[in-house]
Amino acid sequence: MELDEVTISRAIVAEQSRILLEYLDVDVAVVGGGPSGLTCAALCAEKGVKTALIERKLSVGGGMWGGGMMFPRIVVQEEARRLLDRFGIASSEYAPGYYLASSVESVAKLTAAACNAGVEFFTLVSVEDVVMKGDGRVGGLVINWTPVEMTGMHVDPLTLACRYTVDATGHDAMIAHMIAHKGGDLPIRGERFMWADRAEAQIVGHTAEVFPGLVVTGMAANAVAGEYRMGPIFGGMLLSGEQAARVVLDGLGR
Repeated sequence: MELDEVTISRAIVAEQSRILLEYLDVDVAVVGGGPSGLTCAALCAEKGVKTALIERKLSVGGGMWGGGMMFPRIVVQEEARRLLDRFGIASSEYAPGYYLASSVESVAKLTAAACNAGVEFFTLVSVEDVVMKGDGRVGGLVINWTPVEMTGMHVDPLTLACRYTVDATGHDAMIAHMIAHKGGDLPIRGERFMWADRAEAQIVGHTAEVFPGLVVTGMAANAVAGEYRMGPIFGGMLLSGEQAARVVLDGLGR
């Protein structure tokens, strides 16, 4: 078989254009592909919810890839170990209640679970604004290519519609800040110092719909609530992603 370069290019452009057109209207848009975002997206899509995951970087995984200070291992506490098992992530008990897992395997299997469930990934895409009309509810996202944002080029964005937006952008809580900055009634207290026990214990409670149509998860939830950070223990991230999916599914009546 003789390979034709143009056929290869046409295949890529045609298929991704088809997917982009189809996913300009979704049930839920998860912004941020870290562990909480991946978990939330996978669990939503498993229930038949049309789910798009938007990641501003080239690859998903967020801070989980780096483990603790570039040692590619993470810790998960007993309460969240069932989610490691659910996604087929191998773990070993280091001390009572402390389970070690590979950060690389964790990202890979969370990503695979999301893909298998039907999540569509849009990487190198940044959110620069939200769509909000007369009902005061977040009803869509304003998106552009990350390289356009990075280079400061004047290129107008496109928009997608969604019933729910999940802010999984980590410490920065970018979507929540966009809304607050433009006058939305969304108090953001800001992330506090490290206190792993407190932060892990509170994060699920902070994972909620904090503005009509906007759910916060992971470190974005703690940042909005003024909660502490926790470092390279990731059980809270997984549990928060699970809770975010539950909030979305309940809101959609699934």
